[in-house]
Amino acid sequence: MNATLTPELTVHLAADHAGFAHKEAVRQWLLAEGFSVVDHGAAYHDPEDDFPDFIALAAVAVSARPMNSKGLIFGGSGQGEAMVANRFSGVRATVFYGGPDEIVRLSREHNDANVLSIGARFVNVDEAKRVIWDWLHSPAERAPKYDRRNQKIETITRFVKRI
Repeated sequence: MNATLTPELTVHLAADHAGFAHKEAVRQWLLAEGFSVVDHGAAYHDPEDDFPDFIALAAVAVSARPMNSKGLIFGGSGQGEAMVANRFSGVRATVFYGGPDEIVRLSREHNDANVLSIGARFVNVDEAKRVIWDWLHSPAERAPKYDRRNQKIETITRFVKRI
């Protein structure tokens, strides 16, 4: 299965110590599948590192090119990582730590999520690869109700950052 996405797409990766092994396995797999990948760290396993240091770098990259970028971020639960990523304009991060694969597809189809946060303590590497593949290949539905809702997210985010 080689990448069928547009050649302009770049996948940005980041993880702390809890997600480091998943990030490394997914990075190697995505490169073998023909994806353009940028690894924002961690560069090595350090049990004392802090996830915001790496997640912010990936989120900034997706924020700079939200139409041509996707982010895959990894942590213990994925929750804190998504919280950091969602602080950046144009980033719509969602969390997956197991459960029905439909959760991941709906995040793309209905919410045009461009960052997927994986809870590495709850999802093994093979499961992560399966849902990542589906997520990367699920298009956002352009139905007016979804576009309207996603635009409201951006409007609210800009308003909140001003106050």
